[in-house]
Amino acid sequence: MVCTKPMVHTMSEQDTRADRSRRVHSAAFKQDLVVSSLVPGASVSALALQAGINANLLFKWRRMHLRSLREASAPAASAAPLLLPVTLAAPSSAPTAGSAAARPGHSIGTGSIEIDIDGARIRLRGALDEASLRCVLRALRERA
Repeated sequence: MVCTKPMVHTMSEQDTRADRSRRVHSAAFKQDLVVSSLVPGASVSALALQAGINANLLFKWRRMHLRSLREASAPAASAAPLLLPVTLAAPSSAPTAGSAAARPGHSIGTGSIEIDIDGARIRLRGALDEASLRCVLRALRERA
């Protein structure tokens, strides 16, 4: 009878799965899925399922795509500030400093405000309040 020592493997000697690797998707495949997912009403989960990928991966590709679009359209940090033309017109009846319409949070009578930015014109007409105007300006700032 031959007596042998039991085999003990260290971590580096253990069998590992060398055949497991990440799938590599072509840029065209990613682009097609991202464009399809950006169509209004499209289901990202359904598109991912049809393509055989995890929905989180498609969401990641979308975020990367949208971030690259924002960075491409953003002016360089060293660029000079952009000055916009402003035209002021006297309103038919301006509120006085003590009136309720001149206080923050209250509506400012009837009138109109036009803002031209990036080839788009935004017109605000009628009774305007400070909260609505702040909302519009905040949306414009986030868009830029």
